[in-house]
Amino acid sequence: MAEKQSDWVLGYVDEVWWSRLAQPALHSWADGEPLRLTGRALDKSDSDPKALACYGLLRADTGQMWLRFVQGRPLSAVTTQFLAWSCERLRAVGKKALLVVWDNASWHLSHAVRQWIKRHNQQAKREDGVRILRCQLPTKSPWLNRIEPHWVHGKRAIVEPTHTLTANHLMERVCGYYGCEQFPHLSKQV
Repeated sequence: MAEKQSDWVLGYVDEVWWSRLAQPALHSWADGEPLRLTGRALDKSDSDPKALACYGLLRADTGQMWLRFVQGRPLSAVTTQFLAWSCERLRAVGKKALLVVWDNASWHLSHAVRQWIKRHNQQAKREDGVRILRCQLPTKSPWLNRIEPHWVHGKRAIVEPTHTLTANHLMERVCGYYGCEQFPHLSKQV
């Protein structure tokens, strides 16, 4: 549907945790014992969170990744902020609809998010904004969301085997890898 409408965008949406301590699974050739990246313990003086939650939208039309880190964890209130932010950006480039492909996370299926999308679409119709069409994936089918491999490759690309990254350095690396601007954190406090 989105390919037939030049002012529609197909967007794959998902959330991911970026750990400062855990290391991704990597394969390597080694003589003798296999090489392994090991997780590390957090220094007691380190006040940064162990992991950062992040919302992402992969645009099917341009291949761009849009990211917003989260203060805390993904919730319905944060999901609606991410959707509103995405629609504002799409409206700025003349788009009229966002087809959201996402999984069955509770904050995607919640009554609050469904009601927010309904109100948002009513307002978008009145004000010539960007409507949202939800495309729910079947349960337990992450391979159908095209953003999933991007997360895996990103985690492997930003790994730091010698020391623990600060939260800010981690966010810089993530945004640098995906070639996207770093925006202020989303927060459940609106």
